[in-house]
Amino acid sequence: PQHVVLYPLVSKSLRNIAAGKDPLEGQRHCCSIAQMHEHYSLGYPDLDELQKNPQPLIFDIEVLKVEPPGSYQQDPWAMTDEEKLQAVPLIHQEGNELYRQGKVPEAAAKYYDAIACLKNLQMKEQPGSPDWIELDQKITPLLLNYCQCKLQCEEYYEVLDHCSSILNKYEDNVKAYFKRGKAHAAVWNVAEAQADFAKVLALDPSLRPVVSRELRSLEARLREKDAEDKIRFKGIFSQ
Repeated sequence: PQHVVLYPLVSKSLRNIAAGKDPLEGQRHCCSIAQMHEHYSLGYPDLDELQKNPQPLIFDIEVLKVEPPGSYQQDPWAMTDEEKLQAVPLIHQEGNELYRQGKVPEAAAKYYDAIACLKNLQMKEQPGSPDWIELDQKITPLLLNYCQCKLQCEEYYEVLDHCSSILNKYEDNVKAYFKRGKAHAAVWNVAEAQADFAKVLALDPSLRPVVSRELRSLEARLREKDAEDKIRFKGIFSQ
């Protein structure tokens, strides 16, 4: 055993990885000693204590599983830039296949990984530059697929945020208007849903049957809600 002075920072990174986060989350680009002085707390009491009072450490390593050669897939954070670009189409395909199988949360996780790869590369480019725009155009369809998964998982406010961010950049994106319209309808933002569906029709009139179906569904839900409200309020006033 020996004193491992930098282990608290290493452990924090490993815990971030286990939680599906960036292992360097919250760290600045400076040396490890500076990191330790910069952070009053690492977010874990046991690591804070170890950082203040370094102790001899003994590591027990347990083999959880053995993977056949060629079967291991790197996490996006561990890939080089070139590996990220090569991995994105494969991750996208895996997400599509999971979605076809009805494994929607798993598909969303794949789309998220692909988006994370491209976002990481995009951060290294000047916003608005040709390379930045090219990466953004690759991110957009993945983000729309991710939103489709979130619609089915009934996580509507996340859909609203992502679709709005797309439409702030691409005002003619029909799919973003349509998915945002569905999310607005689901959370009873009636005027906003109607406005988004109207925009869909203006951009692509061929989608009228689909939009009409969504509007009929919204109207039916509104009638049901009005009927329930009348019964509820009648009971209140009759007491």
